[in-house]
Amino acid sequence: MSGFVEKPEPAQVPGLTHLHTGKVRDLYRNDGGDLIMVASDRISAYDWVLPTEIPDKGRVLTRLSLWWFDQLADLVPNHVLSTELPPGAPADWEGRTLVCTSLRMVPVECVARGYLTGSGLVEYNETRTVCGLALPEGLVDGSELPAPIFTPATKAAVGDHDENVPYEEVARQVGAEPAALLRQTTLAVYGRARDIARERGIVLADTKFEFGFNEDDELIIADEVLTPDSSRFWPAETWEPGHAQPSYDKQFVRDWLTSPASGWDRKSEQPPPPLPREIVDATRAKYLEAYERLTGLSWSS
Repeated sequence: MSGFVEKPEPAQVPGLTHLHTGKVRDLYRNDGGDLIMVASDRISAYDWVLPTEIPDKGRVLTRLSLWWFDQLADLVPNHVLSTELPPGAPADWEGRTLVCTSLRMVPVECVARGYLTGSGLVEYNETRTVCGLALPEGLVDGSELPAPIFTPATKAAVGDHDENVPYEEVARQVGAEPAALLRQTTLAVYGRARDIARERGIVLADTKFEFGFNEDDELIIADEVLTPDSSRFWPAETWEPGHAQPSYDKQFVRDWLTSPASGWDRKSEQPPPPLPREIVDATRAKYLEAYERLTGLSWSS
């Protein structure tokens, strides 16, 4: 069992139809057919959406995504139409809301990996491959790969794991030409972002993107991009292959949940408990640090 500890009631806004409540975002459609994407402060771990929120997290994800969209504009267009609040929207939506064009979404997560860790490491240790791609012997947790690789995954419902699939499965689902374009674009975007992050002392280990096609069959990058929720960012100064790396993400949350202090048994069907204030504060600080270090901007500016 997993999912939401306490599933929130979506806000009711005149002129907007609520479509979906995800782990972090709430999705609406306006009368003109555009999508309204609202990033909440919810946080998930171990397939549970936790009962405790991280203040400013949704605004960090939104502001950082917008910054990255600007850095990537010459490589791939994005889905953002506006950041203006819809009429009648709650004041709390300010800074966390994107008005986006509606797309035919590609039904796969487009993952790029430049370093070996996570589910890729698990598969490598079993087969010396990731998503069917053969890798050299001798790699360990945190190893830089000879070249970045495209390792797609099927999208999972809330509470389920995404499942890595070979490239051939993507081609079967969407067609050979779109699959080739997805792979090419994913690796190009990863390469640009990796270089930008590296200049700022951050290792972009891996990341996932979502793409869709507009009415003109143009490939568009959507959802969030290159945030601590969708990417593994490691401090370059402490990167050392051979063990798990410190990370700009929700590691404080994961570590506390699996510690004796939480009293939670991950293998049970019981939902995780609320987070203590010090874990909330430390996690918020980590998200803000990632934003400021990547963009070079002050969060308060």
